[in-house]
Amino acid sequence: MFRSAARVGQESRPDDKLGPSGSPQVDKSCSSRNAGDIEIDNSNHVLVKIATLYAERLMNDICLVVGGVEYPAHRLILCASSEVFQVMLMNPRWSESHESRVVLKETPACAAIFGEFLRYFYTGQIRISHLTIMPILALADKYNVKDLITLCIDYMCNHIAHAATHNQLVSWFQYTLSLGHYQVAQACQNFVKWNLEIVAKTSDFGNFHHEILAKLLQQNDLVVHNEMAVYNCVVRWLELQREQLTEDSEPELEAQMEALVEEVMSYVRFPMMTPRQLAELLLSPLTKKYKEFFIERMAIGMSFHSGQLDRIVEVAKSEGGRLLFTPRLYTADKWSSLLTVENFTSLQAYHTRTLVFTSHSGLAECAGDKTCEWVVDVYPKGVWFRKYFLIVWQGTVEVPESVLRTVRLSITCKDPPSESEDLRVKVGILITGIQDGVEHVMSVIQRNHRFSEDDKVLNLDDILSFDELNEICMCTNSNSSEPSPFLVGRDRDILKIHIVIAPLCEFSSTDPPDKTLIMPSR
Repeated sequence: MFRSAARVGQESRPDDKLGPSGSPQVDKSCSSRNAGDIEIDNSNHVLVKIATLYAERLMNDICLVVGGVEYPAHRLILCASSEVFQVMLMNPRWSESHESRVVLKETPACAAIFGEFLRYFYTGQIRISHLTIMPILALADKYNVKDLITLCIDYMCNHIAHAATHNQLVSWFQYTLSLGHYQVAQACQNFVKWNLEIVAKTSDFGNFHHEILAKLLQQNDLVVHNEMAVYNCVVRWLELQREQLTEDSEPELEAQMEALVEEVMSYVRFPMMTPRQLAELLLSPLTKKYKEFFIERMAIGMSFHSGQLDRIVEVAKSEGGRLLFTPRLYTADKWSSLLTVENFTSLQAYHTRTLVFTSHSGLAECAGDKTCEWVVDVYPKGVWFRKYFLIVWQGTVEVPESVLRTVRLSITCKDPPSESEDLRVKVGILITGIQDGVEHVMSVIQRNHRFSEDDKVLNLDDILSFDELNEICMCTNSNSSEPSPFLVGRDRDILKIHIVIAPLCEFSSTDPPDKTLIMPSR
């Protein structure tokens, strides 16, 4: 027997309940009704009756044939559930409107779950997993079942990490992008950008279309250990491409591989590698195979580290040239440090945690190994400004206390440069969280900033939603509670934040972070 997932035909109210033995319970709470009026909610029983029509194949007036399997159905239910079926079965201009047996052409994946899809029309229930979500969404899109589309989108947004660890994320990303479900596509894109090294280990990584991958590699907010990690991810993708192209003849295979190497490797930022890493690339089989291409790009990197200004200016003026001299969000110790707030639930309101660390103040080797020291304060439970008195020429002014419900992170440059010097940096705040048991970077804030003697402090408010971090979430289907998804650790009581501070040189791109979706060319 089927049970309804939601009530139909009336507004839900918490006091609408069934009495003992499942008998309808009357509602006498509304004082505006006439004396003696009652409203009976027997919708569950009605839905069971409708579901029985499908389960026992009673009174069907049409048969849908999918993949050679017959599905007896009812025109009324099909038309009420799907705008496409409504047009197909009610418009006289469509031949299907006159037929009692309609053959539908579906992909094998869609045909395999068509019975579950049709059952949803009668029961409002459907089982979804990371393996079936794409064919279910495809059917919901094809037949314009709007409520099921919404359910699929919600499921995908809430299980991005699960898809990533089960070889589905890239497929989800490109599929939802092609269908125009940009909410899911944006969530997938963020996961890829902020957890590239995790995604690159999956076989699904090879499904990246070369054009989309190339655009991804142009992004400044890729979170990686260093630029060599980006190179290794691209090498992994190229290996997967070669495996997929093995059916081609040798000349065609090599021509395609050479084109792919030049397209995607052009966006690896070789100047952001150290001279030692550039030298190690000489031993790479890929470098040896496409020597001319790689030597030219490695030479640009060495020109940057040796301070060959003329060559750097020439490259920077070319299209996209400035990106080569722009750091990404590197988590290597040279540029970043980890701040953890342990025993988070025990931390008192308005209290702070502090981190002191140093980062290199130059990108190029010729700049030396000078460092900058930073003091980072995080206020995860709000900011309290005490009352104080301000003395001005008119007299004394009382400034009342103030409380901000914000998650603030404050960065102080301990030794700011003099007016004649320049300290422009890229600041990245990487916040770790957990979804589906997978710990990964869930939120990223990126800011370009110039520190000086007059501007020593950078305050970033609302780096996380105050309520989402501090309020306990109640589980939907139980009375148990869950901590914030941004708390990690065995006991889910640790706030983990990576602070990245990478210098920007005069040739670095200073464009604001691009948060738009990576779209393939038309």
